[in-house]
Amino acid sequence: MREQLLAAEKVTAIDWRGGVLHLLDQRALPLEETWLTYDSAAGVAEAIRLMVVRGAPAIGIAAAYGVVLGAQARLAAGGDWQAALEEDFRVLAASRPTAVNLFWALDRMRERLNRLADCDDVRAALEAEALGIHASDREANLTMAQLGVELIRRHDSRPQKLLTHCNTGALATGGFGTALGVIRAAHLAGLVERVFADETRPWLQGARLTAWELAGEGIPVSLNADAAAAHLMKTEGITWVIVGADRITANGDVANKIGTYQLAVNAMHHGVRFMVVAPSSTIDMNLESGDDIPIEERDGRELLEIGGQRVAAEVHAVNPVFDVTPADLIDAIVTEKGVVERPDAEKMKQLMCRKRLH
Repeated sequence: MREQLLAAEKVTAIDWRGGVLHLLDQRALPLEETWLTYDSAAGVAEAIRLMVVRGAPAIGIAAAYGVVLGAQARLAAGGDWQAALEEDFRVLAASRPTAVNLFWALDRMRERLNRLADCDDVRAALEAEALGIHASDREANLTMAQLGVELIRRHDSRPQKLLTHCNTGALATGGFGTALGVIRAAHLAGLVERVFADETRPWLQGARLTAWELAGEGIPVSLNADAAAAHLMKTEGITWVIVGADRITANGDVANKIGTYQLAVNAMHHGVRFMVVAPSSTIDMNLESGDDIPIEERDGRELLEIGGQRVAAEVHAVNPVFDVTPADLIDAIVTEKGVVERPDAEKMKQLMCRKRLH
């Protein structure tokens, strides 16, 4: 299947060329495919904050390249470049608070920085590390896609109806996708009758991005309002809800795009299996449970306005952009290290002790 998956790779959102980072502006999709260019760490941090680039793995990859850009500028400026580079680490770390892949990638870059020998080419070493993070995520995507398909087939080998939330495809990662990668691979394996994509308010990642990716590959997809999900589980014979994650804690609790928690509750009620797909870099073993995860709350204008035009009454808006799904509502967590079914603290600990499967 790996060859099929590689042949199916069509979309990319991150391109590092000539010492410059190019990002596909995901705010403009699907109406426009616009690439923006970044040559500074501060610019990359702003791109992350403004959601030019989004999706936990993609955020981490972009941040890694942001460190390279920061190092380039600090070295060119002379003086104590390492002290100056600390400001770039700080700015990048502050760009989004919930996705742990961001901090994982920055830690990787800092560790490489700390291992530099006097004779090393600083810029080349950091660039190689960032490229390695990017390539590693792509490989993890392919492994997770295959593991997820095996899990779906084990329960039913017939074409099935799946439901997903937000965007977890090539746009959100360094390669094939996490949850959407599993769905794409399931389609190639003949296991998909139809995908139901939650629109994912307020940024409409499902409507703008997931539907665009799936339609572009000829995968049958129906867009639905987030609030229709329970009704669809009841009436459409959906067998799996498949989502990504921005942070997974030591006990298997999962932070993901707002609306995921209610999907899990509804899935449990309707007997629909619930799969989370995320690389091991999303797992934060330093946090015991989802209660410890910082939940980002964004500007209420994202709810009150559409395209800068106010559509709501003059009221206060609450806009948390993530929620936490307890582990006991999750059937399986799929990572490149393997699959954890009915996750708990002990199973998560065992998973993190394993080597990557690819």
